[in-house]
Amino acid sequence: MNRSRFIQSLTASTALLAGANLSGFARTPHLDAKPSPPTPILPPHLNKGDTIGIVCPSSAVEDNFSFTLAQETFEALGFKVKFGQYVHRRFGHLAGFDKEKLSDIHQMFADREVKAIICMRGGSGAARLLDQLDYELIRKNPKILMGYSDITALHAAIQSQTGLITFHGPVGTSTWPAFNVDQFQKVFFDTKQVLYQNLTDKGDDLVQRENRIQTIQPGKVTGKLLGGNLTVLTGISGTPYFPMMENSILFVEDVGEEPYRIERMFSQLKLNGTLHKIKGFIFGQCTDCTPKGGYGSLTIDEILNDYIKPLHIPAFQGAMIGHIKRQFILPIGATVEMDADQGTIKVVQNLFSAS
Repeated sequence: MNRSRFIQSLTASTALLAGANLSGFARTPHLDAKPSPPTPILPPHLNKGDTIGIVCPSSAVEDNFSFTLAQETFEALGFKVKFGQYVHRRFGHLAGFDKEKLSDIHQMFADREVKAIICMRGGSGAARLLDQLDYELIRKNPKILMGYSDITALHAAIQSQTGLITFHGPVGTSTWPAFNVDQFQKVFFDTKQVLYQNLTDKGDDLVQRENRIQTIQPGKVTGKLLGGNLTVLTGISGTPYFPMMENSILFVEDVGEEPYRIERMFSQLKLNGTLHKIKGFIFGQCTDCTPKGGYGSLTIDEILNDYIKPLHIPAFQGAMIGHIKRQFILPIGATVEMDADQGTIKVVQNLFSAS
C-alpha cells in the first residue's frame, strides 16, 4: 500500500471508530459538560387514616418498647402503622443485613397502601445502601420519607438521583412534644407554605436565652433547601449520591463532634467546592460539640467565621434543627426563602402533588 492510500485508509478508520459505540467502551463525554439537576418530584400529601410504614435503614433499635412507643405515636397522630418485615433484625450495630434493610425500603415504596415512610432511628449504616437502592422504583412511587441524623444519606441520595422532596424531621424513637406535633400538622395536613421560626419564649428569665439565632451574614436569599447531618453529608461528598449544591441553601447540624472535627469537615467542603456553590447557609444545633481537652480548641463561632463569613452570602446559626427535642420538619429539595436577619425559612412552593 502506498503512502497516500495508507493515509486515506487510516483517516476513514479513525472516523468510523469515533462514531462507533464499541462494546465495553463508552464514548467520553465532553469535559465541560455538567449534569443537570433532576426534575423535582412532589409526594402525595397525607390524610388521617392513611398507613405509615416504619423502616430501620441505619442502627439497630435495642428494645421492643421503642417500637410500641412509635406505633402509639403515629396512631395518636391519626394513622395506621405498618412495620417493615426486618425492623427487629440486627447485624453488629446495624439493623440487619443490607439486603434486609433494602427489602423493607423497597417494599414500603412499592406498597400502595403505605402513604409515608418514617425511619425508626438514625445512628450509622444508611450510606451502605446508596449504591443498591432502586431509584427507579422510588421515582415511580413517590412518597413522604422522614428522618434525620444518619438518614441524611438517604435524603441526599434520593434527592440527587430522583429529585423527590423528602423531609428532615423526627424519627420513630423521637419524643413528640407539642412543637413537633404542630409542625407535623402544618406541613403534612394543612399543606401550607410553612414559615419556620425559632420559639421566642423567654420563660421567667429577663431575656430569651434558649433557641436564639445569631446572624453570621445578613440578607435574604431564595434557593433549594439541602442538607442534614454534617458528618454524614461530608462522608458522601464527592460521590454520585451527593446532591448538586448550585443555587442551594445549605443547612447542617451535628452531635457529639469536637470542634476540631467540625473544622475539618468544613475544610473538606471548602476544598471540594461545595461551600462556593451555595447561596445561603443555616447552622442548626451542634449538640455536645465541646472540646474534650488537649492544647485548646477553636469555638464553633470561630469556625463559622473562618469558613462561612468569607462567602458573603446570607447565613445564620442557632436554628431549631438537629439532635434536639423540638425540631423543624424541613422539606429537602424544596424552594425556600431564607432571612438571615430574622432567622427564618419560608417555603415558597407547593410541597405535595395533587394526587
